[in-house]
This record gives sequence, C-alpha cells and structure tokens, in this order.
Amino acid sequence: MQDLPSKGFVFWPVGTGDSSTVCVNTRVVMQIDLHNLDAAYDDDDSRTPIVDRLVELLPKEDGEPYLAVFVLTHPDLDHCKGFKDLREKVAIGEIWFAPRIFHENASDLCDDALDFRKEAKRRVKVTREANDEVEAGDRVRVIGYSELLEEDEFDGFPEDRLTTPGETITELDGEDYEDDFEAFVHSPFKDDDTASERNETSVGLRIELTDDNRVGRGLFLGDLSYPTLRRVWDESRDHGNEDKLDCDVFLSPHQCSKSVMYDKNDDGDEELKQDILDDIEKSLADGGHIIASSDPVPTKNKNGDNPPHAKAKARYEEIVAADHFLCTGAHPNEDDPKAIVFEFGDDGFGYVKCVDESDDGDDEARSRSANSMTSLTAAIDASQGCDEPPTQRVGFGSGE
Repeated sequence: MQDLPSKGFVFWPVGTGDSSTVCVNTRVVMQIDLHNLDAAYDDDDSRTPIVDRLVELLPKEDGEPYLAVFVLTHPDLDHCKGFKDLREKVAIGEIWFAPRIFHENASDLCDDALDFRKEAKRRVKVTREANDEVEAGDRVRVIGYSELLEEDEFDGFPEDRLTTPGETITELDGEDYEDDFEAFVHSPFKDDDTASERNETSVGLRIELTDDNRVGRGLFLGDLSYPTLRRVWDESRDHGNEDKLDCDVFLSPHQCSKSVMYDKNDDGDEELKQDILDDIEKSLADGGHIIASSDPVPTKNKNGDNPPHAKAKARYEEIVAADHFLCTGAHPNEDDPKAIVFEFGDDGFGYVKCVDESDDGDDEARSRSANSMTSLTAAIDASQGCDEPPTQRVGFGSGE
C-alpha cells in the first residue's frame, strides 16, 4: 500500500454526508467529519467504507494507522457516523470541535456523537489537569465561543487551546506547521452557540496548504445556511479578512442544499439570494471547483426533499466553469464512484481527473494519463479496485 501524498484534499463517495481528508505532509493527515455507512460494506454498494479506507491509507506509527487531527464540524449523524469505530481502529492525536455538543440533550445525539462527546470531555479533563504539555491521543482544541468555558469543569482550561472566529491555526497535534498549513476559523459565532439550530453552529474553516510558493485552498463550512453564510462573508469584510475566503475548492455546505442560496422572504416564500452566489463566485479562484458530498443529485426534487437539491446544483453550475461542479456520488460515474482528489503537481495545485469507464475514450490518451498517476490516486485505486484510476491533473493555471 502506497503512502498518501504530502499535500492535498480528498473528498470521498460516502453517500449524502461529509468525509473530507486533508493531507498536510506524509505523516500529518486531518480528517474533517465522517460518514461511514453500514451499507458501504456490502459487495453491491458503490459507496466507500471510509473507516476501513483510512485504516489502509493513513500513515503508520508503531505499526498502527495514525490520524493527526479529527475535526467535527457539528454532531449530526451524517458528519460523525462511524467515529467510535474509527477511534477503536485508528490512533487520533488531536480532536477539534465546537462546544455546542456539550449543550445537547443526550436523546438528541446519535450513538457516535455521544461517543465523540465522551472522548471530548475526557480530553478536556486531561488538558485541564496537565502540568506540562498534553501528549498525543489526549490533545484537544475547542473552536468557538461558549459560556461553558466559564463553568467549573472547564476551570483551568488553557486559553491557547480555545480558538475563536477570526483566528488562525497552524499547530497540529503538538507541532507548528506554519510553512505548510493554515486553518482560518470563520465560525461558529458567539451568539449562535446555543440559540441557533445545530447546523448553524458548524465549525467553518478555510484551509490553505503551501508547497514552496504554491498554495491550495479549500473552504469547509459544515452545514451553514444562507443567514449564517451571509454573516461569514460580511464579518470577513468588516474585519479585513475577505481574502481568507479565497479558495480553489469549495465544499458545498449541507451536501448541496438549496438552503445556501434560497431563504424565506417576509411572505414566507422561497427566494433566491443571488448575493451569496456572487460572493462564492468571487471567492473561487479562476478554474475553481465546487464539490457536492452526496449521492447523485437528482434532476428534480419534490417539496420537502432532503439534500442534495437540483436547484442548488443548477445555481452552482452557473458560477463555475463547465465540469467544475463535481459530486462525490457521481464521480466519474454513478455506478462506480471514486474519490475526488486535489493535490500539487508540476503544473500547480489542482484536480486529479478520474477517467470515466462508462465513456468510450482514446486508449492511447488513457495510457499516457495513467503513467502520471500519483501515489495517492494509486493508493485509492488499489484500495477501491478501480481498473481505470484517477489520472490527469487539472491545474488552476497559477502557482501563486
């Protein structure tokens, strides 16, 4: 099994739910959210059993798979399913989360969210009581604001383990990677912590990876909807951080939900909010991509359908170049989806194109592309049994 590459993003076909992998270097990997479906283990199911895939692909320490950081944007089932299984099979150096999870009633949380909360509380306790640096496996970072931090069980919790919106993180699992990695925190906001719906308290990050003078940037905003997204862009402008929304890859919030760009007007009718689409388009680099982490988007939805939404896909396709809206459940085709990969290559940071086996292609061109397959795409191919691996890297046209 080949190692993951030093730097890049991977978006996995896990159904309608989020599972994004950030590769910082050959031994430092971050996982943002998890959606490990039981059905994915069936031979006739095309979705990825993400826990097993991570066990296969993660770097090894003392012979065991090692994940430097796990980030939970919010404790919904489609963002944490399989966490207990992951924790039992993989050593996790550090976890990041918003404190909203501690306010939830146990009856409102799934089993994996409850397991995450138990682990988070354990790590908070260890961190409070530590006389020196906390060791890997016990590390924790709380993201956002909460009155909870003023309560007795958080007494003595170190301030440098709490990060608020507008701040930048370069430390991962006890080491500083400022030359390679930066996470800028956009959310949650203080007044959303307990009053808002759980989706609106999602941890929102802009992650920038650096390779020499080249950068690759991804925007990960959990399940935020229009009102909170509007605030993210407005707050960034007001505080001179608008450039921290610039990205090459935009993970569509809430698995391609129309709630990103549609909201209720005063009459209660659904109304398109073109302003947020304009802002997303402005933040996307030339040649940037929008990702839907979902099952294939239907051509039409019925009222009340959960994401993914056809209306959202249509709006996204209006603001990116042709074929730059990618859905994990249909990449490169619906019958045999493969991970969507972005990484650094000779032509900069970009998308690694996956050959669609359902199309009739030029055999010679496919052969030439296959020779340029990187270690990550080879590893993904080997683990997923792909006869035609992801092949051609499509850059963004700039090394800046």
